[in-house]
Amino acid sequence: MLGVTISIASYSQSADFPADTKPASTNIVGQEYPRIDSQRRVYFRFLAPGAQSVSVGLGNTALTKGEDGFWTGVTKPEDPGFHYYTLKIDGVDVADPSSESFFGAGKMMSGMEIPEDGVDFYNIKNVPHGNVNSFWYFAKSTNEYRHAYIYTPPGYDKNTTQRYPVLYLQHGMGEDRRAWSNQGRANFILDNLIAEGKATPMIIVMEDGGIAAGMGGGARRPAGQRPPQAPAAGQAPGGAPQGQAPRGPMGAPGGMASFWDGFGKVIVNDLIPTIDASYRTLSDREHRAIAGLSLGGTQTYGISQANLDKFSHIGIFSAPFGFPGVETGYNGLLKKPAEFAKLVKVFYVSMGSKEGANSGRAIHEALDQAGVKNVYYEAPGTAHEFQTWRKSLYGYAQLLFQNK
Repeated sequence: MLGVTISIASYSQSADFPADTKPASTNIVGQEYPRIDSQRRVYFRFLAPGAQSVSVGLGNTALTKGEDGFWTGVTKPEDPGFHYYTLKIDGVDVADPSSESFFGAGKMMSGMEIPEDGVDFYNIKNVPHGNVNSFWYFAKSTNEYRHAYIYTPPGYDKNTTQRYPVLYLQHGMGEDRRAWSNQGRANFILDNLIAEGKATPMIIVMEDGGIAAGMGGGARRPAGQRPPQAPAAGQAPGGAPQGQAPRGPMGAPGGMASFWDGFGKVIVNDLIPTIDASYRTLSDREHRAIAGLSLGGTQTYGISQANLDKFSHIGIFSAPFGFPGVETGYNGLLKKPAEFAKLVKVFYVSMGSKEGANSGRAIHEALDQAGVKNVYYEAPGTAHEFQTWRKSLYGYAQLLFQNK
C-alpha cells in the first residue's frame, strides 16, 4: 500500500499563479491546478510531503519537491485535445485527486482537455441541448442486464409525436459506453450541429462493445488483451499470410471476427429492438446508422457487413484492421459498386494524418480503385486520439439521413 498521504487540498488556492495560465477545464470544482498556459504547457502543483519521487504521465514529466512539501513542474507543450494521465508517486500510478477521472486503458484514469485554438465545435455553447440518459435493458443473447448511454436531441421531450433516426456509436479498446459522451463530447458536437442546421436531429446509442465471441455470458475480454495491429501488406487480419486462416486474439481461429461477433448479436437481436420499443425511432434501415472508433470501427465493419439489412450509413474511424479487399469485403458486394451504393447511402472512412495508412487511407484507396462511392477524411496533425474522432464524428454526422 502506498505510504504517502494524498490530500485533495494539495491544490489549494494561491495568489501566485504562473502568468498566462488558467485552470484546466477538467479540474474538479474549486481546484486551481493543473493549469494550462497559452503555449499548451501544463503546470502541476501537488502536495505529498512524504513522497520520494513524483512524476506526471503527460510527457513523463518529473516534478520537483519544495521545502513546503509541494511538488511542482511544467510539461512541454502538449497536443490539443483530450489526454489520459496519471501521477506516479514512488513508483505507483495514482489518479490525480484534483482532476476528473475517465475510463480508459481498462481502468479509471485522470483526464485533461488541452484547448485547440480556433476550434470549438465540441465545446458546450449557448444553444438548445439534448440529454444523455442512462439506459438499462436485458439482453437475451448474453443472459444479462446491460447498460447503454442514449443521447436524445434537443426538443425530444417536447415534440412527443416526432420520430428520429438512430446512430449506433461505438467506443475503442479499453473504453466503454461513457467514452463518446465524456471524452468525445458527442452530445455537444450534435447539439452544436443541430443548432447550426448542419445535422439532422437524431438519437445516438452508445453501448459497451467489450464482448469477445465464445466467452459466453457477455464476459469481458481478459485484462491486457488488445486487438491485433493492422497487418502488413500481404497479411490477412490476425497476422496470417494471405490465403491462410487468420488467428484469433488468443491464437485460436477466427481472427478479428472474434471482436465483433458477440457484440453484433447483442446489437441486432437485443439492443436495436429494445431501443425501437423504448424510444420514438424511425425503425427502418434507411434511418439507422452505425459508426465506431478504433476497435469500434473494426466492429462497425464486421457488424455492418453481416447486417446490411439493418444499416444504411456506415462510419469507420481509425479502424486497426487489414481491409480484406474488394473481392471479399462485404461478402463480395463491393465488386458491384452500383448495387452497394443503393444499399449504403454513406460509407465514411477517416483517420488522423499521424496514424498508419491501414487505419483508413488504404481502405479509402482500395474503394476508390474499385469505384465504390465513399467519403474519406484525414484529420490534419492528429494521431490515434479523440481529436481525430471528434473531427470524424463532426463530418460524419453532417452526412447522415440527408435523403439526397
